[in-house]
Amino acid sequence: MHTSRLSSKGQITLPAQVRKVLRAKPGDTIAYEVENASEVVKIRRLEPFDAAFHSALSGTLDEWATEEDEEAFRDL
Repeated sequence: MHTSRLSSKGQITLPAQVRKVLRAKPGDTIAYEVENASEVVKIRRLEPFDAAFHSALSGTLDEWATEEDEEAFRDL
């Protein structure tokens, strides 16, 4: 088990072994998934967001944006 101490500003430092497992580097975005029922929080490193790719891809998805499509696929 690895531990960190919470600062007065609510910040923690990820232990070196955790950073190694996550392949986390300075500037990376870390995601927290809270499981309320079990008081467990999972952490993971998010892949960098490629805005140019997202923008190019978004332009190809408008053919599925009609009310009829929403109705047809609502229950999937």
